[in-house]
Amino acid sequence: MPVQVSAIMIGVADLTRSKKFYGEGLGCAIEQDYPTFVKFNLGDGSSSLALYEREAAARDAGVSAEGSGFRGISFHYIVPSPAAVDEVMGAAIAAGGAAVKEAAATKWGYFGYFSDPDGYLWKVASSS
Repeated sequence: MPVQVSAIMIGVADLTRSKKFYGEGLGCAIEQDYPTFVKFNLGDGSSSLALYEREAAARDAGVSAEGSGFRGISFHYIVPSPAAVDEVMGAAIAAGGAAVKEAAATKWGYFGYFSDPDGYLWKVASSS
């Protein structure tokens, strides 16, 4: 059976804050909403995104909740234009995210990085 990613789950320190960041700030549609878990429908052709309280997620997996620095993962969001990159970056920062690498033109295209309130990295790049 081929690998298929149907959902991406991230552990968060403050579920209310992260739910607001992704739901209100980035416009993700809530599909399921529980006291320690929220699932967003990101639309056709995309995996869903789930938020799980970090401590509860660690208990669920049977591992320590400790961790810091680069987690070895980043999410990539490809948008149609450089203007759309700037729009997404601006929305993320206004919603409580942080600019990690300002969007700029490079030989690989136009892109930037922001982090969500828990430090997860998102690369926003234009397809043109």
